[in-house]
Formats: sequence, structure tokens, C-alpha cells
Amino acid sequence: MTTATRPAPKRAARKRAGLGVLSPLTAWLTRPLASFHLLLAVFGLLTIFGLVMVLSASSVDAFNKDGSSYSVFSKQVMYCLAGLGVFYAALRIPVRLMRRYSLILLTICLGLLVAVLTPLGANINGAKSWFVVAGVSFQPVEFAKIAFALWGAHVLVTKRGLMTQYRHLLVPVVPAALLMFTLVMMQPDLGSTITLFIVLLALLWFAGAPLRLFVVMLLGAVTGGVALAMVADYRMARLTSFLDPLGDPSGSGYQARQSLFALADGGLFGRGLGQGWSKWQYLPNVHNDFIFAVIGEELGFVGCAIVLMLFATTAYVGMRIAFRNTDPYIRLVSATLTVWLVGQAIINVGYVVGLLPTTGLPLPLISSGGSSVVTTMLVFGLLANFARHEPEAIAALRSLGPGRVGKLLRLPTPAPYRPPAKRRPARPTPRSRPGAKSSGAAATRRGGGSTRARGTRSGPGSRAQTRGGHR
Repeated sequence: MTTATRPAPKRAARKRAGLGVLSPLTAWLTRPLASFHLLLAVFGLLTIFGLVMVLSASSVDAFNKDGSSYSVFSKQVMYCLAGLGVFYAALRIPVRLMRRYSLILLTICLGLLVAVLTPLGANINGAKSWFVVAGVSFQPVEFAKIAFALWGAHVLVTKRGLMTQYRHLLVPVVPAALLMFTLVMMQPDLGSTITLFIVLLALLWFAGAPLRLFVVMLLGAVTGGVALAMVADYRMARLTSFLDPLGDPSGSGYQARQSLFALADGGLFGRGLGQGWSKWQYLPNVHNDFIFAVIGEELGFVGCAIVLMLFATTAYVGMRIAFRNTDPYIRLVSATLTVWLVGQAIINVGYVVGLLPTTGLPLPLISSGGSSVVTTMLVFGLLANFARHEPEAIAALRSLGPGRVGKLLRLPTPAPYRPPAKRRPARPTPRSRPGAKSSGAAATRRGGGSTRARGTRSGPGSRAQTRGGHR
């Protein structure tokens, strides 16, 4: 080999160093339960990070309203404990029960969406989308998103052989989605409607719908969004403030403008945890929708990058679970829930940094709020359950035992996926030759039933017997 073709020593050394760093990670990712353990790690980090940031962002506002800096934080801890119970239940539930009761869950959620519009619902922040029970508020639309994903995946997987026909692809999934869109917009809650639309798009995309359908749906969504903005002044104000942030800096554009100031104050490493100024009443809803601005102010670009990396890891492990499973229902639900969860995080970060109009969607597991935290933990529980249903994970759990985490949580061993048996089409009765009508009919009457039964079991040999009998 000549000197010109020989690799440079420094370049080869860098390549070996890179491989040395990546090879242990690659080897770990090949382990049977790598998806499950990685998901648990991301879930734990997001939960702890969210609790710390809620305490930092809400301390001033909580003290001004309740006389205690820990009132919002203590509620968030209680929501997380309830969410951990839901996470554990989702981790243990068999997949067949999810499919069996998905329609019942969707029906209950639709009933709650109707009931919240009655005097039973409470109006909070201009939207009648809450139930308040014993001082605890929750939004039924958050649970409706998961129920719709479970039921929609069940319907599409059941019809997977008919996806080339629009009437089977769209009905009844799209009419049910339109009904939910209508009920949620009557509250009104545009942000939740957007996330429901993301769930619908993800279901149809991973079910194999044609591309032209998505073009039509996106055009319809844009048209509907413009129409909804024109009929409501506050939506039009959000849109105009996004297009012209300096047009009304003390009115509709105030919140977005102040969030950019908070991010700019943070710089690279931030002002320090708890040292931010945005929570001192000059950025509204700082511990809810705009908590990412507090992260940027107190932890800087590094803190924001950590949050984005955690959600990027969530996207990776969710899609890894979907692609490594053989059950088409698990594949569809895993991919749909992952797109919804990460998509909501992208929308929240997008409007905080000024790339999207403000929609009021929380940052999953980090913003304060009971319904969002509980449902997000439910999604992580379902994904963790699906991670244990990967074929390699099932083989390892059945041969090597439940492992440390399985023993600690007393998790059952998942059952392997068995495809449904294919039904053989019924064979048409062979026609008898002209002139032998009576004898052929008699032979059919005497032994037709047993001959067909033998044909189902024995294949071509049985057909030869039938032809011989007719001859």
C-alpha cells in the first residue's frame, strides 16, 4: 500500500477511540431487555427532573397564593405517586385485555367528554374541560387520547388485510376521531384537539395508509385551524402575535416575549437552580406551559439540551420497541404513543422558543399538572409492558427468569405472540360429467361430508380420491 492510500495515524487513532466508546453501548443495546431498562431510566430521569423544576418554578407563585412555597410541589408529588400506581398497573396488564376492553374504555371517555360540557364540568382558564372531585381536578381528554390509540390500533390491526380500501381504512376510526374533535372543541381546547389529530395521523401512518390521504388531511387541518382562529378573538390574537411578536408586546405577545427574555438570560450554563427571575411574576404560567423557559434561564443551554436529549431517547426507545415486536397491535400502539408523547414535547418547546404559536400544551412529565403527569406515566407503563413483549425479551425471561427488576416488581412472564390461524377457503364441489349426473349425485350424497373432511386434512390426496369416486 502506498503512502497516499495509507490512512493518517491521527485519523485512525480517532476512529479507534470512537469505536472504543461506542462498542460497550452497542453491546449493551443488543441485550434482550435493553429497551425495557433504557425506558425505565429515561422515565425515572424525566420524573425526578420534572419534580425539581416544578419546585423551583412554582415556589414564588405558591407562596403568594397559599403562604407556602411547597403547595404546588406537594400536589405534584401526590400526582406522581398516583401516576406510579397507574404505571405499575399498565406494566402488568396483559395485551389481550387491552384489545378486549379498548372499545369500553373509549365509550367511557366519550361519555366523560360529553359530561364535562354539562354543569358537572368546571371552567378553568377559559375552558370547560375539567372535573373537580374533592379538590382534585383532571381532564378526561387526556385519558381519551390513550383510549383512542388503543381502540384505533385494535380496529386497524383487525382490518389489516383490507387497508387498500378506503371504507375499511377510514371507518370507523375517522368518524370516531371527528366526534372527539367536536366534543373537545366545544370546551374549547385547541391544544388537545391538535394532539388528538397527531394520534389519528400516527395510527393511519403506521397502519400503511397512502400518502395522498395525509396530504388531504393536513390541508383540511390547516383550513379548519384558520377557520377556528377567525371565529375566536383569542385564537386570532395568538396567531397574529406569533406572526408579529412585537405587534402587541404587552398584550397577546407578552407571554411569548417574556419566555424569550428568560431563555436569553440563561446563556450557556444558566443563572443557577432556583436563581431565575422569570418566576417572580413576570412570566405567567411559568410552572405549567412555560417551564422550559425556566429550565433555560436557570440551567442554560446545557439544561435545555439535557431535556431534549431525554425526549430524543424516548423517541428512539419507543420506535425500537415498535420495530422489534412481532405483534402488529403492539407495533402500532407503541409507535402511535411514542409519536404523540414526543410530538407534544416538540410543540411545547416550539412555542416557548417562538417557533410555533402558543397552544397551552404542557411539557410531558416536567410541567405541573395532575392529568398530564398521570397519563404520561400511563403511556410509559404501556411502553415498558410492550418492551417486555419483544421476542428476545420473552425468550430471556422464560429461560433465565424474571431478572432483578422483574423480581422486585413481581412482574408476570409475558406470553409470546401467536398469529391468528388462517382459515382455508372452502373448496367448490367438483362438477360431475354429463351423463353421470345420477351416480355423481349419489356418490356426493353418500360420502361427500367425509370426503370434504378428509380433503381438509390430507390435501391433494383427498382430491384424487374424490375424482376417483366420481369416475
